[in-house]
Amino acid sequence: MARVRTDKVVCYVVDRQRLLVFTHLDRPSTVTGVQVPAGTVKAGENAADAAVRETLEETGLRTRVVRELGSSEYDMAPYRDEIARRSFFQLELDEEAPERWIAGERDPATGGGAERWECWWLALADAHVLSAGLGALLGRIES
Repeated sequence: MARVRTDKVVCYVVDRQRLLVFTHLDRPSTVTGVQVPAGTVKAGENAADAAVRETLEETGLRTRVVRELGSSEYDMAPYRDEIARRSFFQLELDEEAPERWIAGERDPATGGGAERWECWWLALADAHVLSAGLGALLGRIES
């Protein structure tokens, strides 16, 4: 059986040599790790618009795309029987952002109940700690 292939975006929101990240509040960090906004491109949506939408949905922040950084494929197994075709974007803020805040989704695309996470800023130099291949194109960020 062929693996499901989905188009995803990964969003690197950069501000003053810091990267916007989050950690889950209701699930152990040993399972979820440190993440950046990311998600699925909807039917009829272009990837850049999906990056802005996903960042807003997951963090509450308005941003704009600075540039596309490239793409890669990520095998989600054994978590999901899926190959994620990821487009990576560098974004910048359209508004001021706090140092830390709580955000979340009431109806996550992966199903299940509401999820909450804490958003915060991580020095770009320390961003190698991102989980699940989310840091794959960090080296392409321009400051």
